[in-house]
Amino acid sequence: MKVSFTVPGRPMGKQRPRVMKSGITFTPKETISYENLVKMVYMQSGSKMFEGPIKMRIIAYYEIPKSTSKKKAELMRAHIERPTKKPDVDNIVKIICDALNKVAYHDDSQIVSCEIQKYYSDNPRVEVEIWE
Repeated sequence: MKVSFTVPGRPMGKQRPRVMKSGITFTPKETISYENLVKMVYMQSGSKMFEGPIKMRIIAYYEIPKSTSKKKAELMRAHIERPTKKPDVDNIVKIICDALNKVAYHDDSQIVSCEIQKYYSDNPRVEVEIWE
C-alpha cells in the first residue's frame, strides 16, 4: 500500500515546547494547528492505518521570495537554487511524523527509512508519500 498527500501552504517545522514562569509547559498553537492540518489532509485522502515497517518521503516546497530577481527565480523554479533557510529538515520531519501518530501508523517508530528534500516553488506546500 502507498499513500500520497499534499499539505497546502508554507512548510512548517516542529517548534520547541514553551515553559511559562509558573513552570507549566505547553506546545505553541502554531505547531498544534499545523499538526491538525496534516492529520485532516491525511484523513481526507481516505487512507488507512499502516501496520508494519514503513518508508516515508517528504518534499517541502518553499515560496519564492517576492524580492528575488527574475533570473534567480527561474533557477529556483528549475530546482537548481535550493532553500537553505528555516525550517530545518529535521523539524519538518518531526512535525509531519508526530502529526501522523495514531492516524497513519501506531507510532513513528514504525518508520524505518525517511527521505526529505527542500525546493522552491510558486505553490508552497509539503508533499508526503508513505509506503510499506
